[in-house]
Amino acid sequence: MLSNKHAMNKKVVVITGASSGIGKALAQEFARRGSRLVLAARRMDRLEELQKELSETETLIVKTDVSEEEDCKKLIDKAIEKFGQIDVLINNAGISMRSLFTETDLSVIKQLMDVNFWGTVFCSKYALPYLLKTKGSIVGVISIAGYIGLPGRTGYSASKYAMRGFLDALRIENMKKGLHVLVAAPGFTASEVRQVALTGDGSRQGETPRDESKMMSAEECAFLIAKAVLKRKRHLIMTFKEGKLTVFLGKLFPSLLDKLTYNHMAKEPNSPFK
Repeated sequence: MLSNKHAMNKKVVVITGASSGIGKALAQEFARRGSRLVLAARRMDRLEELQKELSETETLIVKTDVSEEEDCKKLIDKAIEKFGQIDVLINNAGISMRSLFTETDLSVIKQLMDVNFWGTVFCSKYALPYLLKTKGSIVGVISIAGYIGLPGRTGYSASKYAMRGFLDALRIENMKKGLHVLVAAPGFTASEVRQVALTGDGSRQGETPRDESKMMSAEECAFLIAKAVLKRKRHLIMTFKEGKLTVFLGKLFPSLLDKLTYNHMAKEPNSPFK
């Protein structure tokens, strides 16, 4: 049996949203483990920079907007054309939002669902036949917002809940076929996601309302996800206070958690609610 150090050697790992944040850190983590990479994002310049950084790794970069079904099909087709197999698909691409629902244009909610939920569905649909052949892994990077509704982020929570439900159902459908499905939920992680989060009118927020210096790093998050893939875990909830404790309280004391969540989120600078 291969050691953990070499278990991912030559495995083909497809990562969406690979141009920054957790996606970029995942590419670096699996490169260290000897994997062959297929990196997808809309920003080709960022992907090209990352490909140069990982010059010792076999890497294919594909410009991909995961909200477009044809882009997702093309991503998987190119991965197979290049490497002939897929061992891991990591659905990481995602966007966030920050706005009261009453002040949010419905097009913003649709965009959140198109990228976060439908992007996962599209990529998983086209990768699944190849993952069943390799008895590989589908990973969905959700959020604690996929376990508890975050005020001011209705579309984000909705999309992450939807991802979790879809992936859990997919696991059960394929439980006798050797498919591994991991739902990974980071807590607040230092990345660009808050800077590019959408406001109620669809424009970018532009700056983070949180102190990111105290958050989990994208690199630590990527390490934990890679470790969970190797162990073929079902769920990965990261951080204690904002992760495991939140999910625990949600099961036993849901009304208390609602109040704690409201008060916590209301403390953000320029919070849309008080």
